[in-house]
Amino acid sequence: MKLRVTLPNHSYDLTIEKGVLNGIGSWVKELWSPQKIVIITDTNVQPLYGELVQKSLKETGFETATFVINAGEQSKSLSVAAEVYDFLADEGMTRSDGIIALGGGVVGDLAGFVASTYMRGLHFLQVPTTLLAQVDSSIGGKTAVNTKKAKNLVGTFAQPDGVLIDPETLNTLETRRIQEGIAEIIKSAAIADEELWQKLDALTDELDLRAHATEIIAACCKIKRKVVEEDELDNGVRLLLNFGHTIGHALENTAGYGNLTHGEGVAIGMSQITRVAESKGLTPIGTTEQLNKMIQKFHLPIRSNHWDQEQLYMALTHDKKARGGKINIILLEKIGKAKIVRIPIEEMKSYLD
Repeated sequence: MKLRVTLPNHSYDLTIEKGVLNGIGSWVKELWSPQKIVIITDTNVQPLYGELVQKSLKETGFETATFVINAGEQSKSLSVAAEVYDFLADEGMTRSDGIIALGGGVVGDLAGFVASTYMRGLHFLQVPTTLLAQVDSSIGGKTAVNTKKAKNLVGTFAQPDGVLIDPETLNTLETRRIQEGIAEIIKSAAIADEELWQKLDALTDELDLRAHATEIIAACCKIKRKVVEEDELDNGVRLLLNFGHTIGHALENTAGYGNLTHGEGVAIGMSQITRVAESKGLTPIGTTEQLNKMIQKFHLPIRSNHWDQEQLYMALTHDKKARGGKINIILLEKIGKAKIVRIPIEEMKSYLD
């Protein structure tokens, strides 16, 4: 299956197909002329797919080199980006060469950020191997690294030349990483797709979802594509994709990157903000119960042991959605429809009670 992302300055295809990773060289050859490619991957993915990808690229005429980062959110930093810049320079990379991000959200965000800033921009491809990256982070051109102050504080908008999604890579993921992606799937259904919500409702658990991965990934990609096409630079409807993320990102930061997965933070954030919005009369009664039931069915948390209201609030003040003393939050009008609400940032304290 191919989905076209159509943007004013740079359009590209999402290819979703089981087993497609085995022929990655042919896919890249359709998009790029012969050149040097640096594959950026991590210590989890390299032993699984690194050799396969490198071999396929070489067989189709590409010169390759690989940079392997330590798996985990801690690698999404300016210091690791600097190490990659040095590697690219040592390899003699020029603006006519390219980067492939092979891995999950951390690899995709870091590789995209490096590609968009090294020599003012190399072209790059996203090859997401986790459910989280396949349904969300590899699509739409957001790249970033974290700082001690906030998650994704330093970043760029840079669209890839293509995204290759092979659902079979999910077979090598541990359950917690599947759950991490499910949080983003629940988010997508909650904000924009009641039909997808009903499909999720009919599933029994994580294994059942993995059996239906291709159609669910495609449904999420269609949601992401629609909002990215309408609002590439995240100033309007694309903000809806941040449901649960304002609190979730703050939790990831205050808990210490790596102690709480992105999906766990988002799950808690969705539950928390909906519960408070419901108590304020801004979301229909019963919505939190529906949401919590779905979150907990897939063994995701709705509460955190790392909750510190003051620390969370301080982290929120560095959120990119905070502008001019106000912040945009995303609330559910009902399951399948969301709205953007702009509030004074001080009011966020009440959403952290």
